[in-house]
Amino acid sequence: MSREETNQIRYIIALIAEFAKKFNLGQRQAYNYLKRFKGIDYLMSFYDVLHTQSFEDAIHDITIICERNGGALK
Repeated sequence: MSREETNQIRYIIALIAEFAKKFNLGQRQAYNYLKRFKGIDYLMSFYDVLHTQSFEDAIHDITIICERNGGALK
C-alpha cells in the first residue's frame, strides 16, 4: 500500500470518528450511515480537496451529501 493510500485511509477513519462524535453515534453506526448515503464515496472521490479543509468543514460537506442521498442527520 502506498503512503498516499495509507494517509487517505487514516484521514477517512479519523473523519468517521469525528462524524460519530458530532451526531452522538457509535463509530460503526457512523460508518454504516456514511456508506449507505454515499458519504464514504464522496470522501474517497474528493480526498485530495477535503483533507486540506478542517474536519468541521469536511463533516459539513459530507452531511449535505448524505442528506441529498436520503440521510436524515442534520
